[in-house]
Amino acid sequence: MKKVLTFSEIDTLVDKLSNIIKKNDVIALIGDLGTGKTTFVKRFAKNLGITENVKSPTFTYVMEYRDIEPALFHFDVYRICDAEEIYEIGYEDYLHNDGIVIIEWANLIESELPEEYLKIELFHKDENSRGVEIKYIGNEKREKEILEYVDFSN
Repeated sequence: MKKVLTFSEIDTLVDKLSNIIKKNDVIALIGDLGTGKTTFVKRFAKNLGITENVKSPTFTYVMEYRDIEPALFHFDVYRICDAEEIYEIGYEDYLHNDGIVIIEWANLIESELPEEYLKIELFHKDENSRGVEIKYIGNEKREKEILEYVDFSN
């Protein structure tokens, strides 16, 4: 489902998502430069209790936050040229490792995403809002649960 949200409404959405996302969930963030992917991750991380400055790991590909439960693994795959390169940085080791995985620019490795994941697309709308589309891939029951929880269902 797709909606247009103000930045305040996006913050509320992230707050709700951080309460329902659980161990071994994967969030695939998709959107052009400046749509708010890293801002999304920063707020999500803060809600999990991460106090350090969260930056997009564009050059290191992944940042690990293991001092919280569940751990958070933040990927930025913007610089990956071929989707299969993700395995060179240990991608499989992070999946199903009792943490939450968030991947910025996930569309670049879509062929390598797990069977189930939360897909969030952010679109430029104007300077005060963004288009947001949310789908849970691979599990209709989980999609319904999440969309209802975050007030994103019909």
